[in-house]
Amino acid sequence: MPLKSYGVLVARATGVRREGASDTPHYQIHLTDEGGTHYRAAVNVRSQEEPSELLYLVEDDLRHPVTALLDGLEGGWNTLPAGPGGPNLDYIRGNLLDPARMRTLPADAEGPDNDLADLLDHYVQRAVADPDARLYVFGERWGPEPAVKDKVFGFLPGNGVHDIHMNQGNSGRFRGDDGVWQDGGLLIRFPGEPRWVGIFLAFQSQAWHTDDITGHALEDAGPRPGAGEESVRIVAALANPLGPAPEAETVTLLNASPGPVDLTGWTLADRLKNACALPAGPLPAGAALAVTVAAPFQLGNRGGAITLLDEDGRKVHGVSYTAEQAGREGWTIVF
Repeated sequence: MPLKSYGVLVARATGVRREGASDTPHYQIHLTDEGGTHYRAAVNVRSQEEPSELLYLVEDDLRHPVTALLDGLEGGWNTLPAGPGGPNLDYIRGNLLDPARMRTLPADAEGPDNDLADLLDHYVQRAVADPDARLYVFGERWGPEPAVKDKVFGFLPGNGVHDIHMNQGNSGRFRGDDGVWQDGGLLIRFPGEPRWVGIFLAFQSQAWHTDDITGHALEDAGPRPGAGEESVRIVAALANPLGPAPEAETVTLLNASPGPVDLTGWTLADRLKNACALPAGPLPAGAALAVTVAAPFQLGNRGGAITLLDEDGRKVHGVSYTAEQAGREGWTIVF
């Protein structure tokens, strides 16, 4: 079953504590919301299953439509209903990141700037020093626990967020936490710059092809992130063509592989899983294909996501774009 209480905490970071590399260590963050309520965010930096090193990716200047959806949230804990309509995170369906760019880091190692705790420190300590910065912590909430002091920072009642990592495609005893549109993550907003930073974490034991309903790993889940390149990629989209509606919106694909790829049965899907079939037949090596999309598939002008699916409905590649990128009429967005 999915996480019991999924959502996002919007609060200011006031302090941190590192736990080293023993047992199941976390990078602990002390946060306070606008009403003075205290929280602890427990960020995993080591896996209980082998390989123990986590996968991570930092988007130092995050450009994704989810940031616009977060603008209207109040400070404190926000419970998020299941599904793709809100600011929920889904590493696979929301096209937040390219899994091939994820890398591993040890939980804790001697020396500067060489472990996952160091990486988190680099960004969170900047947020602690900036009174205007806000953390958006996605995961599962625990508490409040009226009679229990927080075991790390000592505030009362105990209260916080954990599972701040991908929460689908799990193996073994963690399979019960699987779900879709309930991934964890850490987004930091620096209004003065203005800029968003996105920090995304996953376990190497997790699968990257998961069921659209349960979030369980599918058979033949494929290689881990970083193990290979997608043969066909989405390289551009015209979301806001010139002229009155209905407009001829297009998505451009590129076959980057050295051989032809048969696109028979392949589809494009938008954020709400509306599909558009691709022309059947082979796409030659090195060739590009501009696909004119049709309803119900939509390239919204307020930002969106585009996912390429093979004949078995498994994700091959995905991209996202913001309202700012789609705002220039007649301009093609290049990914």
